[in-house]
Amino acid sequence: MITVVIPTVGRPSLRATLAALAPAHGGEVIVVDDRPGAPEPLAVPSGVRVLRSGGRGPAAARNTGWRAALTPWVVFLDDDVVPAPGWWEALRADLAALPEEVGGSQGRLVVPLPEGRGPTDEERNTAGLAAAEWITADMAYRRDVLVKTDGFDERFPRAYREDADLALRVRAAGYRLVHGNRVTVHPVRDDGPWASVRRQRGNADDALMRRLHGRDWRTAAGAGRGRLPWHAATTAAGLLAPALAALPGRRARTAAVAAGGTWLAMTARFAWTRIAPGPRTPAEIARMVVTSVAIPPAACAWRLIGEWRCRRGREVTR
Repeated sequence: MITVVIPTVGRPSLRATLAALAPAHGGEVIVVDDRPGAPEPLAVPSGVRVLRSGGRGPAAARNTGWRAALTPWVVFLDDDVVPAPGWWEALRADLAALPEEVGGSQGRLVVPLPEGRGPTDEERNTAGLAAAEWITADMAYRRDVLVKTDGFDERFPRAYREDADLALRVRAAGYRLVHGNRVTVHPVRDDGPWASVRRQRGNADDALMRRLHGRDWRTAAGAGRGRLPWHAATTAAGLLAPALAALPGRRARTAAVAAGGTWLAMTARFAWTRIAPGPRTPAEIARMVVTSVAIPPAACAWRLIGEWRCRRGREVTR
């Protein structure tokens, strides 16, 4: 027996996820309703078990789900993915006869992109999940490994880095993680024109990852370098220009112009790296220009918030 745990905030995409899992073929499906308050009950197919986690975030929702499971393996899916046909059979084949030293198995994620044009920034962001390591879009763990590591760290409030943190702790406990052959499709969704700016909140979680796992956590987790140093330099130039302009004297004005030019050049370069591979429609170009101005200061602000929380000791001890 295998238990599938799906945390949800009630997105309509959950219907397609559950439809792809039916029938369960000897497994159990648990949906964890993470909507705050007392919303209307979720509409789920017969046989799907629904639990409540009270709006405490995806880490807490997944913990609620796996702790209610009684099976040796627990598979975590997101509520916006669609398991491919034959997923249950492929899952059982992935997990069958794995040695005890293997604590988890990741499914293969496929992101369908449009043909005939370059992908938008949002589409490229989703497509990056296909190469991400140990993400809970489709990730199976032994239940006893989850017990040993105490599951997901609920200090990660977003669907960001909580899965990488768990993977690093599982490996530190002496287990290997492997890739399976089962396939799960992750459709692209558009979360609005400011989604890329909202994603900068993850920089606060990166601060916690650094505190918990050290300076090399990105390498250990298979994450990219990130653009924070670039964003910090851009933001510094943008703040320095008006500060210098307020000072008297020709040298201050000259320095202000130089700082402003640096900010403009760095912002333009950042915008172009996002525009060039895309469809280059007027709407996409406008969105990239505006958000490329907003992203650097947002990234820096959220990183400072994360560092402040860590230094206060609120997020470094479990």
